[in-house]
Amino acid sequence: MLHIHNSLGRRKEEFRPRTPGQVGLYVCGITVYDHCHIGHARAMIVYDVLYRHLLASGLDVTYVRNITDVDDKIIERARAAGEAPEDLAERFIASMREDAAALGALAPTHEPQAVGHIDGVIVMIERLIESGHAYAVEGGDVLYAVRSFPDYGKLSGRRPDELRAGARVAADERKRDPLDFALWKRAKPGEPSWPSPWGEGRPGWHIECSAMSTALLGEEFDIHGGGLDLEFPHHENEIAQSEAASGKGFARYWMHNGLVRMSGEKMSKSLGNFLTIREALAEWRGEELRYFIIASHYRSPLECDGEGLGAARRALRGLYTALRDRPVDESVALEESYTERFIAAMDDDLNTPEAVAVLHELAGALNREGEHGARAATLAATLRTLGGRLGLLQEEPEAMLQGRVGDGAAALASSGSVAGEPALTRERIEALIEERAAAREAKDFARGDAIRERLAEAGVVLEDSGGRTTWRRD
Repeated sequence: MLHIHNSLGRRKEEFRPRTPGQVGLYVCGITVYDHCHIGHARAMIVYDVLYRHLLASGLDVTYVRNITDVDDKIIERARAAGEAPEDLAERFIASMREDAAALGALAPTHEPQAVGHIDGVIVMIERLIESGHAYAVEGGDVLYAVRSFPDYGKLSGRRPDELRAGARVAADERKRDPLDFALWKRAKPGEPSWPSPWGEGRPGWHIECSAMSTALLGEEFDIHGGGLDLEFPHHENEIAQSEAASGKGFARYWMHNGLVRMSGEKMSKSLGNFLTIREALAEWRGEELRYFIIASHYRSPLECDGEGLGAARRALRGLYTALRDRPVDESVALEESYTERFIAAMDDDLNTPEAVAVLHELAGALNREGEHGARAATLAATLRTLGGRLGLLQEEPEAMLQGRVGDGAAALASSGSVAGEPALTRERIEALIEERAAAREAKDFARGDAIRERLAEAGVVLEDSGGRTTWRRD
């Protein structure tokens, strides 16, 4: 039985879907004004792992991940670039989807865009005004009255009195309370806008998610996820406006992934200390980035550095090495002891570090079994299947270990050029291996050793076993 650390209450709870066998999952997606960074990658992968685990557990999952495609940052970036905000947004939506695919993330069931839910936003705002939870002000803005919702702060623990005491909010005489936030913003000249009962304008950021989740999952649903930095004020405001509009509950379980840090600070575009996914893919395979993220528990902070990524690369290659030259028979029954431990780890609040440890134990057992061991087929099938539940180990081992061009590995394909040698393509490496075999056959061991050393200098490791030579990029 899956247990989730519910941010609403700060405790681990047994997960019980509202409707047996069915799960509604909503995750806050990207505001598309730039390329995604590794912090975004963590959220993509964490909730993709949750999605995969729920599906593997036999549940029918409706997974919604939204796109914010109208926002101050989009408008400002488009103005600076001299293009229409909608064109800039579509360009970065395409970039985001390419990044997600490179990381092995499954497509969500629905990927709504804010501009497609303006009508729902307006309906929700009208309900909030009618019930006294929102009010229109001079100029065409509509604000949410935070004090009208007694439970405000129940997610983050930040209560209005405490917030107001330490608030640094710009004075706005139109607000009844400095903590009140915008549901609808009046249009400024040249900005995207839509007609509404309060004049031309556009939604505030928080109300977009409430409208989209309600439209696709209903007023009450199971799990709401996102980064820890969204817990307050974004998720707190979602709860307040959604529950006030419906008179019902909202999400029953709240999950928040920890933040990615660089040099000890939160990775952030505003701080300028971020690494985009596509920059990372120039040096690391998408699956290596995925392993790096999964190897840490989703709620812990994650330091992004070359040492951690290098360790992830080596560990992932170790798993693939165990699968090398072992055809996987999907009809073979899985090894029960490993499978049970893997599932138990995943059911314990997605304990992916423990689940990954089970994979490495499987790989060790497979290596000890030898090429023709009786359990080899069972162990290989179990390793591949359980790896797949994490979105890992689905490539052909030979192609992965030899650094196939693509998936962020283009640099590997052209690296390793030895002085006086052409770039070491697959064909060139295999030709050198044949030359080495011929030299050894002629008992010219010095020549054979020289070829091995030259390949090693270029980052290509030769492995002699069972009368044949295989190779991999180091």
